[in-house]
Amino acid sequence: MSDASNTEKSGATRRGMMAGAAALAPLSALVAGGADAATPNRAALERAVENGKEASIQRIRDWIAHPTIAAEHLNVPEGAQYMQQLVRDAGFQTSEIVQTDGSPGVYATWDVGAPKTLGVYFMYDVKQFDPAEWTSPPLEARLVDKPNFGKVMVGRGAVNQKGPEGSFLAALHALRAAGRRPPVNLVFVAEGEEEIGSPHFHQIVRRPDIMARMRRAQGVFIPSASQDPGSGNVTLTLGAKGIIECELVSSGAHWGRGPTHDIHSSIKAMVDSPVWRLVHALNTLVSEDGNTVAIDGWMEHVRPITAREHELIMQNAHNTDEADWKRRNGVTHFIDDLPWPQALERLASQPTVNIEGLVAGYTGPGGKTILPTRGAAKLDLRLVPNQTRADCEAKLRAFLAHKGFPDIEVNVTGGYDPTETPENSRIVQAELAVCRSLHVEATLNPRSAGSWPGSVFTSAPVSLPAAQFGLGHGSGAHAPDEYFVIDSSNPHVLGLTGSTMAYIDFLYEMAR
Repeated sequence: MSDASNTEKSGATRRGMMAGAAALAPLSALVAGGADAATPNRAALERAVENGKEASIQRIRDWIAHPTIAAEHLNVPEGAQYMQQLVRDAGFQTSEIVQTDGSPGVYATWDVGAPKTLGVYFMYDVKQFDPAEWTSPPLEARLVDKPNFGKVMVGRGAVNQKGPEGSFLAALHALRAAGRRPPVNLVFVAEGEEEIGSPHFHQIVRRPDIMARMRRAQGVFIPSASQDPGSGNVTLTLGAKGIIECELVSSGAHWGRGPTHDIHSSIKAMVDSPVWRLVHALNTLVSEDGNTVAIDGWMEHVRPITAREHELIMQNAHNTDEADWKRRNGVTHFIDDLPWPQALERLASQPTVNIEGLVAGYTGPGGKTILPTRGAAKLDLRLVPNQTRADCEAKLRAFLAHKGFPDIEVNVTGGYDPTETPENSRIVQAELAVCRSLHVEATLNPRSAGSWPGSVFTSAPVSLPAAQFGLGHGSGAHAPDEYFVIDSSNPHVLGLTGSTMAYIDFLYEMAR
């Protein structure tokens, strides 16, 4: 899924998701009637999956070789066309490229006359990459041996999200190869701007005919690969933080002070610096330690965590390994040296202002004595329930003006509201049932610290449950050497065949 973000992100979408931040709940209390997934003649379907495995691997590899990068306007129309061909090949009866004010999306349907319908969300864009940072070329999608994992595919988009999405497409190909159709009707939407905050995705989903079809669904899901490599447990998130992605720019031209082009640094003695002005503006947004948002009214609508969310977080703290989490994320201390339970509670409950990048003047080897005319800070602001993107964006602009920085440009590139889905919703219950049937221990997380545009589905006027689901494993989203496990040597983690079968089980469970 976005974010997007990043130290390693295990099998998630969207941007900066915390691997392993989940809470164990008693499954007997959560799975209605103790139902297990029941796929008819499962062995025949597993043979079809295995027989189509090489084609599935090649499908993902070819897709990785055709990247769409929204931030660079790279292969945007081509990416939508490629996405449309993938769903056509998988068996969708209708497909359409949907134009927006930005990158186009893809809308497809597969009506099998079933009484129930499932919504499916894909993203076809990926994050930027620097090939020099990779040990394997990021667009070649090579299969390499990874210690403790087995054979993995390395490439940009391998886990975020083309590997899991390709695994779901493989499930549809296997059904057709076995002479079957999906047990539910499918309504499919894909976008090419997830990695820049989905600024136009709502234009696709809220088109009247698409929305009418989507609202027939029991819920919407995005494929993922979320098995923990140490335990095999899978994390099911009941929501995600919202996000605003933006850039703050200070320039001599816009300020009316400082130089309108780079000049010699010796002149600083009598000329203002736009870069120092940017630094001062950034300092006003947060507390002195940078850990608490200081924007006026920012906490006004923040909903405190519920008793149930607190219970899940405390169970999570008991059933997860703080030392392992710190090791995997390269962290030695939490904010204020909080204990593990309180750190997890803060993660779920607190909005943030984060500096993704800070660029001004000369950044090459050695020094270059200039007074730069421009400085830019790239920010992401994570939002929690009851905050909205529109309200928070307005508060950010008003606050900077109130603090005396009306000249600081606020260029918002994308964002969306937080999302929440009830744990008793049909889609979450189906996920739990599939995990139960496969003897995979499911854990619940009240809210992912990362973000994906699920609020487009969960908020009015669509108002559907929306969740992420998928077994298997991958990591390195937004980072070098991103990978997705194909042939697993790890007894805790499923490979491509297993993750594909889990999607088939999920379809049949949604049909129950």
